[in-house]
This record gives sequence, C-alpha cells and structure tokens, in this order.
Amino acid sequence: MADNSYVHGYSERESERLSDQAQTLTTLLHDDTRYPPGSRVLEAGCGIGAQTLILARNSPDALITSVDISAESLKRAEEMIRKDGIRNVTFRQGDIFRLPFEKGSFDHIFVCFVLEHLAEPRRALEQLRPLLKDDGTLTVIEGDHGSTFFHPENKDAHRAVQCLVDLQQKMGGNALIGRQLYPLVTGAGYADVQVSPRMVYVDASRSALVEGFTKLTFTAMVEGVRKDVLEQGLMERDAWERGIRALHRTAEPDGVFCYTFFKATARK
Repeated sequence: MADNSYVHGYSERESERLSDQAQTLTTLLHDDTRYPPGSRVLEAGCGIGAQTLILARNSPDALITSVDISAESLKRAEEMIRKDGIRNVTFRQGDIFRLPFEKGSFDHIFVCFVLEHLAEPRRALEQLRPLLKDDGTLTVIEGDHGSTFFHPENKDAHRAVQCLVDLQQKMGGNALIGRQLYPLVTGAGYADVQVSPRMVYVDASRSALVEGFTKLTFTAMVEGVRKDVLEQGLMERDAWERGIRALHRTAEPDGVFCYTFFKATARK
C-alpha cells in the first residue's frame, strides 16, 4: 500500500474526521471485537490510530502490534495512544504486503478501512494469512459508498458521492468493496467466513449521529475531495456545490441519512 493511495489525503482535517468517525461508530462496529488477555493482535494498516484507540480500550490486556506504511501516520497514532495512557500497543512501520513477522506470530488480525485503498485486496489478505497461528481469527471492516441513500433525494448529491467512488477507482482502490468481503475473504483461503452488515441510520431523533456521522464523517469525507473533483472535471462547480448543500440538507430536522458498513470474521 503506497502512501499516495489514500484518496482522502493526510491533512489535519482528515485526521479529525477519522477520529470523529471512529468514536461515532464505536458501538456499531467494535463492541463485538474484544480479544482475550495475553493474545497477540496485529492491526494491519492502523493509519493515525483512530481504530487502534478503540481496540486497545476494548482489549486492555491483549498485546497489539499496529502497523502502517506511513511514518507520519504512525507518529500521530503513537502520540494519540500515549496521550490516552495506553501501554499495550506497539507501533511498527511496514508494507502490508511485506510485513516482517514470522509465520504464526499472531492469534488475531484486525483490518479496518484498509482494503478499499488497495489495488490487490485479496493478495493482501493472502499475505496476512500465514501470520496467523492455526485457528487464529481475522476481522475485516469496510464501508460501501453504493449503500448511501437519504432524504430529501437529490441527484447532485448522489453524483458527488459517485465522484468519490470514481476518484478512488482511479487511484486503484474500491469504495464499493464492502459488498465484496465474503468472496474476498473466502478467496484468500480463510474458513468459517461470516459477514454482517452494519447500517448507520440517522434521523433528527439521533442527534449524536446527525453531528458525528452525517456531518462530520460522511459529508466531510465527500467535501474533502472537492479540489480533485473540480480539477479533473468530474462535476461542474455549481452542480458540486448543490450536491454538497443537499448532503448537509439531510442533517436538518426532516432529513434522513443511511449508510452500510460490512464486517467479516473468519479463521485460518
């Protein structure tokens, strides 16, 4: 995974968005991911540590090794983890396709929001599999931008979301990968694969999600690719601005927003 394969960039605002997303979705995505004391866990592709923080809090007695290819992301991750007083995480720089660990080094592997950015996601899973001990487990979480729907309906908003899908595809990634987790994980040789959809449903009665997901996570993510969309001519400026306004409109009292994540678990 190359440093330039991350479609959202590495700005301070993107770091804030990732942290907002992780905290907002903690219960939905992570409450059933807890590892036993003493177990060895590899987090492959930790980024700035937004998910690392939750993993470590959920499993304070597990031994977590968090790896990323970006030295800058690792620095931010370690600063955040240490600031929180967490001591059960070790950070290592490395390429997910060439990790410097012996076979059978880990009881569990955790991969979250990583495969969507890879040109060869199945090969990544194949490369990770030998690092698990026999009967060790894999957990993979990915989103799927094609699962986005909302009220009021707006064609420009849908086109703005599609621009993000198109940009990620141009960079070798796949923003629709959530729906493909079952064939990807089974195709990489894992057993007992189970996939569960995790829908985020947001209306005005869920004010924390209106702010934390509709505004600060999803709409902020789409807004973040504005420069690339306009420079590449994927949308006209006026249509783009209408689309972004329409996404913000879904956060108003009569608006509704839905998005689905997919969580796969498997064994070696």
